[in-house]
Amino acid sequence: MNAALLALIVLAVFAVAYRFYARHLATRVFALADDDPVPARELEDGMDFVPTRKGVLWGHHFTSIAGAAPIVGPAIAVIWGWVPALLWVTLGTVMMGAVHDFSALVLSLRQRGRGIAEIAGQLAGPRVRVLFLLIVSFLIWIVLAVFAYIIATLFISYPGAIFPINVQILVATALGWAIYRRRAPVLAPSLIGYLLLLVAIFYGNTVADAFPWIKDIGVTEWICLLLGYSFVASVLPVWLLLQPRDYLNAHQLVTGLVLLLLGLFIAQPEIVAPAINRAPTGAPPMLPFLFITIACGAISGFHGLVASGTTSKQIGCASDARAIGFGGMLGEGTLGLLAVLASTAGFASFADWQTHYSSWGAANGLSAKLSAFVEGGASFLAAIGIAPELGSTLIAVMVVAFAATSLDTAARIQRLLISELAQHYGVKPLANRYLAAALGISAALLLAITQAGGKGGLILWPLFGTTNQLVAGVTLLLVSLWLRRQGRPVVYTLLPMIAVAGATLLAMIGEVSSYFANWSTQWLLALSGSLILLCDLWIIGEGSRLLLEAAPARKPETAA
Repeated sequence: MNAALLALIVLAVFAVAYRFYARHLATRVFALADDDPVPARELEDGMDFVPTRKGVLWGHHFTSIAGAAPIVGPAIAVIWGWVPALLWVTLGTVMMGAVHDFSALVLSLRQRGRGIAEIAGQLAGPRVRVLFLLIVSFLIWIVLAVFAYIIATLFISYPGAIFPINVQILVATALGWAIYRRRAPVLAPSLIGYLLLLVAIFYGNTVADAFPWIKDIGVTEWICLLLGYSFVASVLPVWLLLQPRDYLNAHQLVTGLVLLLLGLFIAQPEIVAPAINRAPTGAPPMLPFLFITIACGAISGFHGLVASGTTSKQIGCASDARAIGFGGMLGEGTLGLLAVLASTAGFASFADWQTHYSSWGAANGLSAKLSAFVEGGASFLAAIGIAPELGSTLIAVMVVAFAATSLDTAARIQRLLISELAQHYGVKPLANRYLAAALGISAALLLAITQAGGKGGLILWPLFGTTNQLVAGVTLLLVSLWLRRQGRPVVYTLLPMIAVAGATLLAMIGEVSSYFANWSTQWLLALSGSLILLCDLWIIGEGSRLLLEAAPARKPETAA
């Protein structure tokens, strides 16, 4: 099967969905209008609530949600064949992921920029709020530890990416100062900054060779540096680093996606993987684990945390939510699409593909699958004349930028969550942003270094997929409850909620059962998974009861 033709079909589906389905949701379901009040203007504080141009904020949101997971998940899931993986990326993105992200963003806008966990308390009571806060904090804890490890391993595998990433941070800080302090126009300075980043990418390997000590930095040392940086990023005003860095990332990542697609269309590679692989060695059942393995590439609870944790506090116009929420997820779906194609058409032959996917053990691996995407993507870039070494560096910088932006955003969200829990329980010192950020980063660092080489986060990584999807199901349930009380149609959020929550609960029950069967080596996963499962069942039970009891309002509201 021709990979370029498949890409064209999927992109056409995304375009039609944005043109018609997203517009229907914006106008008929959420009733968005340009003059709706937004938290960024009502609560502007120069720190977290900052009105932001749509293009800049789209860059922040897209790069924050598009971490390493939409690459790793599809790259693992193709072990079941390219057809189920591609179908779930396409249909999941349109019918579930984009609806989830868009609706979570709108709900937070209508609730004065509150996070999803706090909104859970408003809609379903304080007990649900605390339970949801605990689940979300657990999820972010894993994200911080594992994404720091991923970036560290990429720096070691591709040292040419180190210099460009550091240049990007410096350029972003200067850009933020110029835009928000000197009132400079955003486009020209950002393009100049992007050109500097491209120059840094071109000379990345040269700099790494000139300073060989950089290559001697180990994984644990990189994790400490990365989490230290994340602490600083989480307490700085969003306009100084987060927004301009993500805007630069948007230039870079859109360029990368365009180049990958261009190379794909020129190379016209054939997919060498099987359409359906019914019994891969050692793999769990395709149903429901396909929907868990491909999380961020189709639907992800982490996206709702980004939408309500940072993005909703920066939207300057309510109608921008369609492009940012729905459109941002379509961008992530495009990344998932390229991950599927790079992992199935980026190999010369079926034998080459089989060496990576001979068994579940061979396919299941974060670093290995990221490397497979980098090398497969570089083969696409070779079709447009980009040398393999430069192509690998370009893709590696793009992946690191995805993961690093998610790391920054996760650190800020964790800081807000800890402050929220501290306020709820009256622990005033932890309401301070510096102490809250320090606690969140310290906990992630301790998790990461519990094993040699910084692999501690991987101990709990098996729970990430199911916990992430459970959070997505709860978010859709909360949106459905809010829509019901506003007298608006709930079918668009309720059906995806039933589908994702049902599949994820089955997967979580299966996972927890297997952990208990191997208690001696997996007792931590068994206990952690059981607690997450019980909390989620409790939340879904209470939310479902309230949804059934909710009486619709006579007249839909447009604001909280």
